Amino acid sequence: MYGGFWDNLRNAFRHSNNSLYKILAINILVFFVMVVIRVFFTFSGAGNLYESFRGFLMMPADLSVYIVQPWSILTYMFFHEGLFHILFNMLFLYWFGLLVDQYLGSRKLANLYILGGLAGAVLYVLMYNISPHFSEVLPFAKMLGASAGVYAVVVGAATLAPNTTFQLLLLGPVKIKYIAIFYVVIAFVNSAGSNAGGELAHLGGAAMGYFYVTQLRKGKDWGRAIQAIGIFFEKLLEKKPKVRVSYRRKKTYSTTENYKSEKANAKPTSSPSTSGAPSQEEIDLILDKIAEKGYDGLSKEEKRKLFEFSKK
Repeated sequence: MYGGFWDNLRNAFRHSNNSLYKILAINILVFFVMVVIRVFFTFSGAGNLYESFRGFLMMPADLSVYIVQPWSILTYMFFHEGLFHILFNMLFLYWFGLLVDQYLGSRKLANLYILGGLAGAVLYVLMYNISPHFSEVLPFAKMLGASAGVYAVVVGAATLAPNTTFQLLLLGPVKIKYIAIFYVVIAFVNSAGSNAGGELAHLGGAAMGYFYVTQLRKGKDWGRAIQAIGIFFEKLLEKKPKVRVSYRRKKTYSTTENYKSEKANAKPTSSPSTSGAPSQEEIDLILDKIAEKGYDGLSKEEKRKLFEFSKK
């Protein structure tokens, strides 16, 4: 990471290899944007419109509803309502995410979070559609929250380093494998309760966390497709350095005598720089190459020299 927590969070999208802070930032940003939208619609007397809008971001259990809002399988895992809901999810994501990032790296952490959210959604939809217990509420059931992805990160961290200890208030040092087991058991016990959908998603995410890490140890990365998509968008949004250079057109001479005369009166030019600072002669050659082949035709070293020259 690059600095303190708040500095990393504030600059989450200015740095690479910091998926943890990007995920935190997206969740927090979406939470506050939705709070503002809810307050605005409520005071304007359009509370029902807000309910319809939030419904398009939540994951529906009914497949006939999901077909018309397929994006919700992703948006639901970044959407919270309730301060304590997002607070505890983000705290657990941060604590356990740091450990996963340390062992597997930033991209694998993002893979684990997304796969956990997807697995939670799949188990939620599956159980609501095959169990008679949910038949009456199926048409109206929807869920939201990062819990499935967070459970995947928690169980993934416990699978990676089960004997790592966290210092818990009133309890002292506790191995994270016991923390993970405790939360999985609680989710299973409550899976037939009032928040059955959420608890089922927790179990789906937890299962993904365990299997993702165990398969990774066997050399199988289930998140390759997600990682490839992430790299594609990173390259798509990558900004090329802005350069401020002037192009000096080559002079032409009508006679050989004029050329020799000017050459004799000209001051000696500096040779190509070896210290890293490009000379004007090198820049002219690079600009000639841009005119012939375009910017993408430059080598990495030539792009570096052009960028260094532009800062003068």
